[in-house]
Amino acid sequence: MYEGKFPHKRYKLTYKFLEKHISKNESILDLGVENPFTKVMKNGGFSVKNTSGEDLDENTEAIENSEATVVTAFEIFEHLLSPYTILKSIKADKLVASIPMRLWFSSAYRSKTDKWDRHYHEFEDWQFDWLLEKTGWKIVDSQKWTNPTKKIGFRPLLRYFTNRYYIVYAEKVKH
Repeated sequence: MYEGKFPHKRYKLTYKFLEKHISKNESILDLGVENPFTKVMKNGGFSVKNTSGEDLDENTEAIENSEATVVTAFEIFEHLLSPYTILKSIKADKLVASIPMRLWFSSAYRSKTDKWDRHYHEFEDWQFDWLLEKTGWKIVDSQKWTNPTKKIGFRPLLRYFTNRYYIVYAEKVKH
């Protein structure tokens, strides 16, 4: 399941976290276009439908009209101007979301050539927690992990000890 050129550690840990909290008989709306991790989820027996590549800052219809019981959002909120709007529009009662964490020793990621591959936000864990709380979600479980590289240097060394990814399982607060 973790074969090929995938970032093995991130995909493996994300899948284990998802499997820990979400039953395979639940339906998942995965925010973002179909991607290599979508295939990992489907190959693992999850029922997954993706959004169609629409600009979710401008158009939340796919989220609002979804009957899925779970929404997943893996490394997407940092690409959106308004993650608040997206989180408020989710009808599902369960959310599994991950973000790349802000690194104190590295600048925010930006692409000068790809308008979709830009980070408008790089959260610290507490900022993401506050965003989820403000939009009506209660964090039930969370996990962090590092993302070491095989490069040589001071910053690559720091990546062995500094958490880079943060994942949460949250449930919608009932009023």
